[in-house]
Amino acid sequence: MVVVEGPRACGKTELARRQAASVVRFDIDGDARAAAELNPSAILDLPRPVLLDEWQFAPAIWNQARRRSDDAGGVGHFILTGSTVPSDDRTRHSGVGRVSRFRLRPLSLSELGHSTGGVSLEALFAGTPGLGAGRPELALPDIIEMVCRGGWPATATASAATAIEYGRDQIEEICRTDIASLEGRRHDPVRMRQLLVSLARNVATEVTLETLSTDVAESGETITTDTIAAYLRSLQRLFVVEEQRHWSVSLRSRSRLRKSPKRHFVDPSLAAAALGAGVDRLGRDLQMLGFLFESLVVRDLRIYAELLRASVFHYRDNTGLEVDAVVEHPDGSWVAAEVKLGGERAIEAAARSLSRLRNRVDTSRVGEPAALVVVTATGHPYTRPDGVSVVPVTALGP
Repeated sequence: MVVVEGPRACGKTELARRQAASVVRFDIDGDARAAAELNPSAILDLPRPVLLDEWQFAPAIWNQARRRSDDAGGVGHFILTGSTVPSDDRTRHSGVGRVSRFRLRPLSLSELGHSTGGVSLEALFAGTPGLGAGRPELALPDIIEMVCRGGWPATATASAATAIEYGRDQIEEICRTDIASLEGRRHDPVRMRQLLVSLARNVATEVTLETLSTDVAESGETITTDTIAAYLRSLQRLFVVEEQRHWSVSLRSRSRLRKSPKRHFVDPSLAAAALGAGVDRLGRDLQMLGFLFESLVVRDLRIYAELLRASVFHYRDNTGLEVDAVVEHPDGSWVAAEVKLGGERAIEAAARSLSRLRNRVDTSRVGEPAALVVVTATGHPYTRPDGVSVVPVTALGP
């Protein structure tokens, strides 16, 4: 079985339909949900591969499909898609050894055609980044639009105004419908809305539960840290919010690692939508834009890293040294990246942070970095005398 998971509206169904011979949509077909309980053969004996779309609406089908896959042998009998992570229970086999999972996210700038892809993450790991790639055409206002527009397939060719409104509609649906349908849990949509606003204000930071609680309380909606934690778990299960965990690495100094995760929306457009921020407003608030731009870069790095089975972390220690992203390959090699909108002073500071990280990490254990990169909003790719690469996000690719 293949399981494709990811946020609603990121293209899971369309991707899976292109591979399937039969399609069953549990989210809109009540008869299919009933058949999953009473007569699963009516579904599972369809021509294969069978797409079981939004299977979490009929959770009993998981074990049935797994058993049929075991009996049939081979691979590729069923494709399951889901916009929610159902709670595990004793009746649902984990699928270890039988299930291949694939996380689908919104489209990257490369997939949208807004990046040349001339500097690939794979090439950075190989030490051949190809920094002679041509200069991308997008300017800062275009990047701001990309942040607000997001990577949603439904709005890839829509106007900016339509795309921004689409993001705001998604936020409202998360508060009003998606959370309510998650195991029938009762959430206060007003408090959930305020939490999303607070998460957006603190996007790409190590915001604590206490800070989120205080932030929500300032809007007049009291909420405990336990409730905040429960809401965050629900948002993670809906693939709306993702944690960027800290990089666990051996240091040659006495510095101590901080272990708090950063929090991002799965797409920066959701953060912008929660704040009610459009292109003009973000153009006037470069500080907020900087955090949202970092979130966009992390989104794209995660998409590109997925192809390499790599993971994206962040680094922070007790001396105040921070690095926005560390991409670690399964073989242990790593690429570190700082994210800046641009400007010589900002790039210089970012390069210093990357060099400090290289000197602080115990390279006898983890090896030298495959690349140190400053990712910018605009400009052209080049290599500094200190070996740090400067790459606009519009040149970054898989």
